[in-house]
Amino acid sequence: MAKKEIGTCELCSRKEVETTIHHLTPKEMGGTFLPTAKLCIPCHKQIHAVYTNEELAARLSTIEELKQNEKLKSYVKWIRKQPASKLVKTKKSNERKRKGRYL
Repeated sequence: MAKKEIGTCELCSRKEVETTIHHLTPKEMGGTFLPTAKLCIPCHKQIHAVYTNEELAARLSTIEELKQNEKLKSYVKWIRKQPASKLVKTKKSNERKRKGRYL
């Protein structure tokens, strides 16, 4: 399990949240020693629910790219308003589910 600590999420900017390390380029795609970001658990789960590792490596390998991404913008706007204690359910996007069937 990933190491967790209390801090500020680099994506949604919520403070005093439990964070985990997100490899901006997934480890499976060669990102083991590349930059990482501290993300709250809901943001981290949302990124991986919406995008495959291949998509993340190809075009979403910086915090700025993640923040500007259309599919994540509305989520980030919403999660910013949620208390750190809120338990958030994450669902894979329908688009991601369809892709997963053919991999």
